[in-house]
Amino acid sequence: MPDLAPYAARAETSRGRLHPEPASGVRSPFQRDRDRIIHSAAFRRLQYKTQVFIFHEGDAFRTRLTHSIEVAQIARSIARRLRLDEDLAEALALAHDLGHPPFGHAGEEALNGVMRPYGGFDHNAQSLKAVTVLEKRYAEFDGLNLTWETLEGLAKHNGPIRRPSHFMAEYDSRHSLDLSSHASLEAQVAALADDIAYNNHDLDDGLRAGLFSLDEAAALPLIGGAVQEVRAAYPQAPATRLAGEAIRRVINVMIQDVVAEAERRLAALAPADCDAVRAAGRPVIGFSAPMQDANQQVRDFLFGRMYRHWRVNRTTQKSKRVVQVLFSLLHGGPDMLPPEWRDRAGEAGSAQCAGVVCDYIAGMTDRFALDEHRRLTDPHIPG
Repeated sequence: MPDLAPYAARAETSRGRLHPEPASGVRSPFQRDRDRIIHSAAFRRLQYKTQVFIFHEGDAFRTRLTHSIEVAQIARSIARRLRLDEDLAEALALAHDLGHPPFGHAGEEALNGVMRPYGGFDHNAQSLKAVTVLEKRYAEFDGLNLTWETLEGLAKHNGPIRRPSHFMAEYDSRHSLDLSSHASLEAQVAALADDIAYNNHDLDDGLRAGLFSLDEAAALPLIGGAVQEVRAAYPQAPATRLAGEAIRRVINVMIQDVVAEAERRLAALAPADCDAVRAAGRPVIGFSAPMQDANQQVRDFLFGRMYRHWRVNRTTQKSKRVVQVLFSLLHGGPDMLPPEWRDRAGEAGSAQCAGVVCDYIAGMTDRFALDEHRRLTDPHIPG
């Protein structure tokens, strides 16, 4: 058994699964959760779901799958330093994006817009739905039947849920996830690992795409020091290698900051166990104030120079239209859905139909959504 801190989540005292199962003889409950997530259809589909660039724009850019793997690596590094359960942190990191629709944030905005009359769309709630309802791998239950700790972390890794979505509230009424409290330290680690990976790897992809230069990124305090260091160490290296060296240094600095700040907060809080962390009035895992400010500057830079770049804007608008057209056609004509979805959709135009069509679209990859759009809108392509 690993030498865990007293405030770590403990597999041997897990609150269990909604559907009781015999224990595995070779894996802990959290290791089993991780493996079920990796083998799920939703996880495989992340390979062709957009991070920022749609899959056909180049195969060197991140997808939701590669992003999730990178988040998991960072989460394990932080969890190990803090003596937390690495398997739970990894499982949450791997599962945190399972509910994302195709086309990244553009797809989410479009789905939220068309679903507004029916309660909207939230990818965190959709991740919970994917692992509790939509996966159909097992004979005895829908979903993956993950442990309470993994489901709790998926639902509220970004903090307590004050206004849960309809699905999350309905699920919580059957299987309470204590939505009003904070999540475990492992879930908080996965959330911070997501922030670290997201910003740094978007910087890398933005540089690869030529949306901004290394000198422009180096104007940011968090990036500038690393760029200066690698240029001094490797004066003859090309910009692509300098960028890689600088970004990995920035990731390391951010991890060190999170660990130091968490140790400071843990020393002040002195939680006796994992439940004491949940009852704390604030997150325990976070950046220091200076790092938070520096990280926000990176976010602002990426928002202006990458997420709102004219090339990205064009793709965003086209992607939104694909999702909107798909929803409109299928909500008005559920008889065009595959049989396993059509049977659940009910009457055309109904709220029930909207929810089923939303789930169908949310599970699509970028390329499947584009193909489905062509099949439904181009009269020369057979359905």
